[in-house]
Amino acid sequence: MCCVKKWKREQWIDGVIFLIGFTVYTAVMFLLFYRQVHGSEELYHSDMKAYILEMLGQNTKYSFPYPIFFKLGALFHLVIQSPELCIALAATVLNSLSTVVLKYYMNKSVLAAAAQENTKCRIVKSLVVTAMVFSVFFVSMLYFPNDYILPGLRFKYTGVFSPNPFHNATYMAARPFAIVSFFLFAHILTKYEKETDWKENILFGLFLLLTTMTKPSFTFVLVPAAGLIMLYRLLRSKFKTFRQAVCLGVCFIPTFIALLYQFFGVFGPVEDVERGIGFGIALVWGHYSTNLFFSVVLAAAFPLLVLILHLKEIRKDSVHLFAWQLYLVSFTEALVLYEKGFRKNDFNFSWGYMHGLFFIFVAGLYVLLKDTFAPKKNKWLLALQWLAYAAHVVCGVWYFRGIFLGNMYY
Repeated sequence: MCCVKKWKREQWIDGVIFLIGFTVYTAVMFLLFYRQVHGSEELYHSDMKAYILEMLGQNTKYSFPYPIFFKLGALFHLVIQSPELCIALAATVLNSLSTVVLKYYMNKSVLAAAAQENTKCRIVKSLVVTAMVFSVFFVSMLYFPNDYILPGLRFKYTGVFSPNPFHNATYMAARPFAIVSFFLFAHILTKYEKETDWKENILFGLFLLLTTMTKPSFTFVLVPAAGLIMLYRLLRSKFKTFRQAVCLGVCFIPTFIALLYQFFGVFGPVEDVERGIGFGIALVWGHYSTNLFFSVVLAAAFPLLVLILHLKEIRKDSVHLFAWQLYLVSFTEALVLYEKGFRKNDFNFSWGYMHGLFFIFVAGLYVLLKDTFAPKKNKWLLALQWLAYAAHVVCGVWYFRGIFLGNMYY
């Protein structure tokens, strides 16, 4: 009983510290979104002006057939007169929710063994996890001073890309639902061939649908990745797990329906307008970067280092493995797919790639924290990985500072 009371007290301490961090993070992000909706597009470049028009039901040159973000803004608009403030609030609420769900899953994954340790150790570990949860929402690609660009790269962001594109509110609004979908499916992959957990499957299907209805970029990556994994496992079992695969596949049906609706809204035929999906190796990506090696390394140096050091164990870790499977699909899509027509050079398939980047950072951090908390550890290898992660955080904070002050994202 005494241990239970102490553990609850420690959870309260961690909860209070998380709440303080959550409040500060939410306030900072709200200020950024507020500046984006009120500032000039030359300084605060974003699609916020178009989002406001969409929320108000007015025509824009873009198509946004994914309503959750805009409906939340419209809900705020019932009691708040300013449409700019409503969109800023909607972006803030959905974006900040990401920290809550990631904290939940990181606690569940990393701190499982901490309940048996002494009070001080548990508190320290909980606070470290809290700090790292907020840090991952500021990591960015590595980059050098503006007067030094590596060969083949024209920009620090465009062509390299970041797990945290602070100028795109719909990407950030979809992320809380994407995080839940990712962790649920990573867990489902460990057991669906042996047993069908309908409660977890339906919960996954619901959150995947919510992700799709907020912005489908993550879904465009997860669905092919999931399909390839399930097909491979089905063939490997010589169709012995066909029933289990069908039971899991049923949970994708609502999302498929939503994607069909969205597909015709964005890619459907319009008179005298070229639309659709095109294929070409680096046809759009190569417009911004002609050195994909540098682009990949600068965007994902830390998770690549973690992968190399844990290559032998990755098959035993569903979260780490699924994150990289997701990333490989996202990289392939960004490499070979593009949107035809006037939005071709917008490189909209890069949003799925950035989701892939975000989840290999989350998985890499998850692996690093587990190694750090383990009783046996190689301190030199840990220091090397923490140094790589710190470099991404420092670059990310400086990158965020620039956007917060009105600098262009690229």
